[in-house]
Amino acid sequence: MKGIMNLTCVPVKLAALALAATVLTAASACSAENKGPQVTSTVSSKPNSSESGTGKPAESTTPEPGAADGSPSATTGSDSTASSSSDPASSDAASATPGAAATALSWKTYTDPAKTVSFDLPKDWIAQSAPPEAGSLAGATKVEVKDGTGKYVATLQTGLPPSPPADCPNGEGRPYVVISSVPLDVPHSDGPDTIDPRVVFRVIQGYKFFGSYGITNMVAGADGRSCELRNRVLGPAGKGDVSFGDIPVLHAFAADEKVAPAKSFDTLDLAAKYAVHGSEFANVQRMLLSLKVNQ
Repeated sequence: MKGIMNLTCVPVKLAALALAATVLTAASACSAENKGPQVTSTVSSKPNSSESGTGKPAESTTPEPGAADGSPSATTGSDSTASSSSDPASSDAASATPGAAATALSWKTYTDPAKTVSFDLPKDWIAQSAPPEAGSLAGATKVEVKDGTGKYVATLQTGLPPSPPADCPNGEGRPYVVISSVPLDVPHSDGPDTIDPRVVFRVIQGYKFFGSYGITNMVAGADGRSCELRNRVLGPAGKGDVSFGDIPVLHAFAADEKVAPAKSFDTLDLAAKYAVHGSEFANVQRMLLSLKVNQ
């Protein structure tokens, strides 16, 4: 079964993550019966059986897509403007998932001028259109998102031309873990190495633990190891791919490489806490889950 996780021997509780490197070493030694990317729930660290969501975690505080339905309503902007409406009561309901970090109280909706994409973002965040990447399909869109302080958050790109993943020779893949994985409803294509689209936060091991958030429907690797983790959804034929995340591709950085805007953590436990307790990721996840693509 494609997309099935093999992270079946991750410790039951985050408290058991005394040494993050030990956890990842153990993860890579799990049974090969379940191939493909891995998922652990964001609080209990009990494994999902699949990044594609075919298995239900025993305990998970990652909100399902419907959990944001009670969030502040937002009216669709037009001509690349963003409008917002605030409802503190409904916002409290949206952030009331046990253990989940609270999101911003006031939100707005960005819509591109051609009305091909829209997504919600905190009221004080900024969404700016930018020239599409070279080689993009006609009608492609690129939008850069920054927070209220001007700090870069994510980039949305549509109409991306097909781009095969990099070769990953045997023995060169690095251990990785999917810390958060939630279903996303966007147009996509299916294939032998795809899963249903997800909003994910994943960590790959190098000299530190490097993390990245984004959307994907691509199987990252087998046996809990990969050379790169791609924040990319393969689009329907002729429509191009879609990317929405902090970076297009996550890999294990070398010591002399710039890591930002990807994240780095000294331990896997700290990476998991960022996804569970951090308001930054809570806001980002809600934004990514709100993505609508009209193709």
